[in-house]
Order: sequence, then structure tokens, then C-alpha cells
Amino acid sequence: MNSVHKRLIFLVFLAILASGPTHAQSPGGTLANIRDSGEIRLGHRDVSVPFSYLDDNQKPVGFAMDLCARIVDAVKRELKLPSLQTRLQPIQLSTQIPLIENGTIDIVCGPATNTVERQKVVAFSDTIFVSSIRAVVRKDSPIRTFEDLSGRPVSLTSGSTSIGLLAARAQEKNFQTKNILTPDHGASFLALTTGRSEAFIMDDILLASLIAGSANPSDWRIIDDSLRTEPYGLIIRKGDPEFKALVDNTLTGMMKDNEFQELYAKWFTRPIPPKNVNLNFPMTAPLKDAVANPNDKGV
Repeated sequence: MNSVHKRLIFLVFLAILASGPTHAQSPGGTLANIRDSGEIRLGHRDVSVPFSYLDDNQKPVGFAMDLCARIVDAVKRELKLPSLQTRLQPIQLSTQIPLIENGTIDIVCGPATNTVERQKVVAFSDTIFVSSIRAVVRKDSPIRTFEDLSGRPVSLTSGSTSIGLLAARAQEKNFQTKNILTPDHGASFLALTTGRSEAFIMDDILLASLIAGSANPSDWRIIDDSLRTEPYGLIIRKGDPEFKALVDNTLTGMMKDNEFQELYAKWFTRPIPPKNVNLNFPMTAPLKDAVANPNDKGV
């Protein structure tokens, strides 16, 4: 090897050394946007108890909001910006993905089913909850399975995965329902409580929260039959491995330190604001498995 070749190799080696620290100190994607703007933007829901909802002071609270608060702290440490501002942006089920895609918000702090279809346009954090798609009916209703809904009016929230899952079950088992589509979960439950429908199909934890907050919780029953088990994750932008790693590392660290489990108990097994209702929803076996083995697998 002649001296020219040796010199070229030496220069390449120096370039690699120089590029390493520069890359580490200059985050890209979401972290770069946060650093440059001086704020992180959180999308929150208004009525998704106990994940993300408004308390008596119209302040967003909930399990997902607490998780996001820990992520914000991690971003502050990563960027060395203790004075980083947090901007809150109300979102709906139908707007959460578009607002992530167009850069209006940096993360969705609310319940969002991680599906393979949605992964085509956005990314998800590791699983923070596992729900089952079931139905709430009157306690004295004869409905035990989804097949029992044949010919009956059923409440469904527009944009929810429940619609397609019910259609698939109906096609498979050869029955039909009379679907009543509403804009939000509150309206879907209202249709049931006022007799317009005989069942409301949605994630079991959201059904449990609606029942707990109703005038007469003992009037309602969630059926055992399930259309599908669904993992929830926090939605972030696709193609941003640096920010996703920070989010996932924060969550898995909380799971290992038992902080995640404590926050879960706070929101799912103890009285919560504004009415001090206890959802009595202990951690299920699928969620315990997701905590023991963190992953971002969709359905």
C-alpha cells in the first residue's frame, strides 16, 4: 500500500470520527422540530375515559396523558431543554391520524388501536393497553353473543374498527344487524340507554367507563363474546426511528421500574375524577404479557 492510499484511509477514518458526535448531537425528524420550535405538541381526546378526557376544570387528564407527560420529560432531557413548552391540541378519532401526518401534533395521547392498515401511514409506540371488542346490553337482555344481534338495532361509532369487525362476523355467521352510526361514543351509548339500539359495540374498557359513569351502572352488562383483541399504542409519525426509540425506551423503562403498573392502578382500579368513579378494570393477562414483553405488533 502506497503513501497516497494510506493518507486516503486516514482521512476517511477522521471523517467517520468527526461525523459520529455531530450526528448524535443533531437529532432529526420530530426531535429536531421540537428543538427548533421550542414546544412539543400533544393531541388529546375529550371523552376517552380513562385514557384522555377533560376534568371539571376542562384540563386533559388520564392514563395516556400521564404516559405522555413522562415522554415529555424524556424529550426535555434528550434535548437539554428544561423550559420546553407543551402545547395541547384537541383531536377526534377521525382527525388523529391526519393531524399526525400533517405535523400539527407530535404524538397522540389517547386510545388508538394499532392495526397493520394504520401502520401504512403512521407508527405506534409499544403496546400500552390491550382491549377486546365486545358489546354492552341491558342486564336483562337475552343477548349473549354477536349472533344474537341478528335483526336488532346496534350502536356503532363512526370511524371505529368495530364496524368492519361486526360486518366480518355477520358475513361469516350469516346474520345482519341494523346499524346506527353516531359521531362519538357518548352518542352511541345514549342511543342504547334511550332504547334506539339494543347494543353498543366498542372496546370493552371504553364500555366499562361509560357504564361506570352512567346514572344506573347496574342496569348494564358487557357480553363475554369478543370480535377481536386489540393492542393500543401511542400514535407517532412514520419513518422517525429516533423519536420512536425515545418513546419506546421511556415506556419500557416505566414497565421495568413498575411505574407503568402504578399508573395503570391509578386510572383503572381506583376512583378517578371528576366523579370519583372506580372502573374496577384490573390488568388483563394479554396486557400483563405486553408489559413483560414490550412490542408494537398490530392486528
